[in-house]
Amino acid sequence: MNASTTTSRPGPNRRTVLAGAGATALAGALSACSGSTLGADKGSAAKSAKLTLPAYAKETLAKPDLSAPGTDPAYLRYPSTTPRSTKGTPGDGKKINAITSTWSLMPPGMASNSYWQELNKRLGSVLAMDVVNGNLGDGYAGKLEALIAAGDLGDMVWIPTNGGALSKPLQLMQAKFHDLTGYLSGDAVKDFPNLANLPTYSWKSAVMGGALYGPVVTYGRLGQVYVVNSKFWEPVGGIAFSSAQDFLDKGKDLLDAKRKKYVLEPAYVNHVHMFAEWHGATSGWRTHNGKLQHMFEQPEYAAAIEFGAKVFKANLFWPDANVADAIDKVAGGQQLGAYVQSYPGYRVDLQTQPFTLDVIVPFAATPGAKPVFDMGTGALGFTAIPTTVPKARIKTLLNVLDYLAAPFGSEERKFLDNGIEGRHYTMGLGGAIRPTALGKAEAVTTAQPVATLCQGPEYLYVPGNDTALRLAFATQKKLLAIAQTSASLGYYSDTALSKNASLTTTMYDLVSDIVSGRKPMSAWAPAVKQWRSGGGDAMRHEYGDAIAKG
Repeated sequence: MNASTTTSRPGPNRRTVLAGAGATALAGALSACSGSTLGADKGSAAKSAKLTLPAYAKETLAKPDLSAPGTDPAYLRYPSTTPRSTKGTPGDGKKINAITSTWSLMPPGMASNSYWQELNKRLGSVLAMDVVNGNLGDGYAGKLEALIAAGDLGDMVWIPTNGGALSKPLQLMQAKFHDLTGYLSGDAVKDFPNLANLPTYSWKSAVMGGALYGPVVTYGRLGQVYVVNSKFWEPVGGIAFSSAQDFLDKGKDLLDAKRKKYVLEPAYVNHVHMFAEWHGATSGWRTHNGKLQHMFEQPEYAAAIEFGAKVFKANLFWPDANVADAIDKVAGGQQLGAYVQSYPGYRVDLQTQPFTLDVIVPFAATPGAKPVFDMGTGALGFTAIPTTVPKARIKTLLNVLDYLAAPFGSEERKFLDNGIEGRHYTMGLGGAIRPTALGKAEAVTTAQPVATLCQGPEYLYVPGNDTALRLAFATQKKLLAIAQTSASLGYYSDTALSKNASLTTTMYDLVSDIVSGRKPMSAWAPAVKQWRSGGGDAMRHEYGDAIAKG
C-alpha cells in the first residue's frame, strides 16, 4: 500500500490506557474555585439510570458495499454524489474558542492553514481551537487544570470519557458547564439531525449525575487490537499461533538485539490486555458463579501478567520505555513487530501507513482457554459548553457540533475528512480520494482535533486498496465472533465515578512494575485486596443493584 494514495478519517490513532497527569492538582484547582459545591452526589447513579437518552434517527446517505451485523459499514468507492446533511450556516459570525486534543502531528496555525480557513467559512464562525498534544507533557488533563485555574474555558471543551484523568469530573461538570439535557434528551435531539444519527450506545458516555452535558464524540465500538507488520513475521510462518508459548518462542526467534530488532513496543499494560484476551479474561466486569467479578480479580488476568513478565525477561520489548515512534519502527519491517492500537486507530493506520497491516485475532493461550475480544464504550467522551457562555448561544454551538457530526456520504463529511478538492486531494480512478502533500500537512493534521470535538459514525474506507479494506472487514467479523462487553456497560456506580480512575491507575502501575521485574508477582494478590477495600467491593455492590433493577 502506498501512503501517497491514501486518505484518512481523523481520530485518535494512538492508544492511551490512563493519563493520570494533573489529576491531583486539578482537584485542588476545582475545589478552590467552587467550594462547597464539590460534595459527592450519592444519587448520581440512580439519576443517570432514569435519564432518557437522545432519540436515534438514522441517516443513510450512502449504501455500504460491505455490511454485516455489528460491523462498520465498508465502502469500496467514494459516493459519486454527496448531498448536504445540514441546512444553512451553523455559526453566528462570532469566534468560537474550543479546547480539544490531538494524538499525532500538531496542525499548522490557522493563519497559514487553508483547510482551517475554509472550515471557518463553512461554519460561519472562526473556530479558534486550542489544541493539546495528548502525547506530550501533562497531556490534556494538565492543560485543562491550568485553564480551570485561570477561569478561561472558552466556548467548547472536550471532556474525555468518564472524565478521563480528571479528578472529581461530576463536580467539575456541575460547577462549570451547562446541563444540556433539555436540548439533547429524547426527541429534543432531532433539532440536530446529525447528532440524532449518533448511535445510542455512545451517548451513555456523555451522561453524568443524571444529566447530559454535551454531544457525544462517537467512536468505533471495537476495542484494542494487536497491529502487526506482516512482513516482520514471515520468517516464523506469519501470525498464526497455537498458544501463548508458541507466540513467545516465535518472538525469541525473531529477536535480534544486536541489530536493534525487537518484537513489541514497551506499552506493558496494553500488552497484558492482549495477553488477557488470549487467556479469556473479561475487561471490566463479568458474572462468575452468580457474582460480579472484576478483571483484576480474575485468575486469567493474573496469568496474563505472569506471561507479560516472561515476555519482558525474554527481552522482546523495545528497551526504551519512552519510545515515541513505535508505528514508524513497525512500518520499517525490521525493527519492531507489533503495537497495540484501538480498532478505529487501526483503521486510520490502515489508510496512512506504507506497509502491510494485519491484526492478531485473539487465540487460546493454553489448551482449553476460551479467547475473547473486548469491546469498547463506543465514545471518546463529549463536548461541553461552559456556563460562562450565554444560554442564548447554546443552540448555535450545538448546530456547529451537528455540522461536525456529518455522516459518510455527505458533502460536509467529504470536506471535513479530506479538505478542498484540487487543493488538499484529487479524485482518482474508481472514486479513490488521493491526498496531496498539502492535504497531508493541513487537512489530515487539522481534522483530528476537529473530530475530537465531534464526528460522525464510524465507517471503513481505504481508497485504492480493496484488499486492505476487505481484510479489515473480515477481521471485524472474526473479532465480533468472540466479542464480549463488560457486564457494567450501560449501568452506573457512584463509587466508580469518584474512585475508579485512581484505583485503576494504581493497579496498572503495579502491572507495569511486575512485568518489568521491579516487583514480584506475589505483590498482585495483596493489591487486589486493597483495590477491593478501597472501592472495588462498593462498585460491585452498586453495579449489581443497578443490573438487578434492569
